[in-house]
Amino acid sequence: MRYTTRQVTYSKQALRVLMRCPRNVSQLIRAKINHYAVDPESLSQNVKALKGEDGVLRLRVGDWRVIFTETLEIVDVIKIASRGDAYS
Repeated sequence: MRYTTRQVTYSKQALRVLMRCPRNVSQLIRAKINHYAVDPESLSQNVKALKGEDGVLRLRVGDWRVIFTETLEIVDVIKIASRGDAYS
């Protein structure tokens, strides 16, 4: 199935984390988010719905977690955090 590229938006918290983490980690996280925006099926094993929060998903990128919501046109990144801090 062919997907269209969706727009990716970042919260202030997510942008702050991307600016502060090492450049290679930041690039990897952005690449995975953009890859998911283009082809969600390819990363389906790393994406799960969060329990207790409707429509909120989690993307696993190594030891980092990307918390986001999605529509047909937009992937809205809410939070980026290390594994231990992502769910608090």
